[in-house]
Amino acid sequence: MNIQDYKGVYIFAEQVDGKLSGIAFELLGKANVLAKDLGTDVTAVVIGYEIKDLADQLAEYGADKVIVIDDPELKDYRTEPYAHALASAINEFKPEIMLVGATPIGRDLGPRVSARVATGLTADCTQLDIGDFPLNPIPGKEQKHNQLLMTRPAFGGNTIATIACPDNRPQMATVRPGVMQRQEKVEGAKAEVIEYNPGFTPNDKYVEILDIVKSVGEAVDIMDAKILVSGGRGLGGPENFQILRDLADALGGEVACSRAVVDAGWMPKDMQVGQTGKTVRPQIYVACGISGAIQHLAGMEESDLIIAINKDETAPIFDAADYGLVGDLFKIVPELTEAIKEYKAAKK
Repeated sequence: MNIQDYKGVYIFAEQVDGKLSGIAFELLGKANVLAKDLGTDVTAVVIGYEIKDLADQLAEYGADKVIVIDDPELKDYRTEPYAHALASAINEFKPEIMLVGATPIGRDLGPRVSARVATGLTADCTQLDIGDFPLNPIPGKEQKHNQLLMTRPAFGGNTIATIACPDNRPQMATVRPGVMQRQEKVEGAKAEVIEYNPGFTPNDKYVEILDIVKSVGEAVDIMDAKILVSGGRGLGGPENFQILRDLADALGGEVACSRAVVDAGWMPKDMQVGQTGKTVRPQIYVACGISGAIQHLAGMEESDLIIAINKDETAPIFDAADYGLVGDLFKIVPELTEAIKEYKAAKK
């Protein structure tokens, strides 16, 4: 492998039913930052059937080039044809960096593709930078420059690891949704569109999809919520989350929680905020009875406005909060809910 032959920052632009997933725009935003540091361009690879019209949308969010792999075999996601498509594109176009979303599809696709192109993969990254590796010079060991430094939680979120892939290309990572920031849309922007098809020969790994059943859940994804009222161990038990639901309803928001709450079995995993949960960026984040461990802060510190309610005035959450209320949440939260209801009633 001649590493010098590999150029550019590529992203896998995930789409379902002809609609681009939000992670595609987040990856484009980060890819543009990385590409600027490397002095290169950004390419999006979109795979599916009858999806050529998605190229313009990818261009408006930062793609300089779009590789379109369009084939009837790619109509619905299946591991084998999609892995063949993306691995073939990597071998043909030789990207220096390849980013994939850590979605259910990305988690299935990324490892298989990395194995086929004989490179490493850092999974579930929360931070990506360009820098030197090793991070600190080691006597007798070459320090390589302009490496992709991939940061991810390790050991259940109890520590942070920074990983590099200095000797193989592409440098591959799956990236946690909600962590990277999409850039502003540029209306009318155009990209160079490259149509590529490696050819598909079905084999015994091509599963047959008999039926697709789409479930409709009542709960709103907390990653999409503009206002979150989040509870921690300080709530004392699952029954006490009702006061948070009342506040969330008054604010027009959703309820979330910390890892301690999920570990205790009080709330489902999909409501968890933090390194081992979901990363959120709401306009308002109300933390109730949450101490503010670094793992939790990593999942919500980019919120526009953070309000903390905790009886422990030394809790780390107050260091991250824009506003802090020291006191008993069981008194403060209901009073806050009533005050909001009264204010909204008076505005009518």
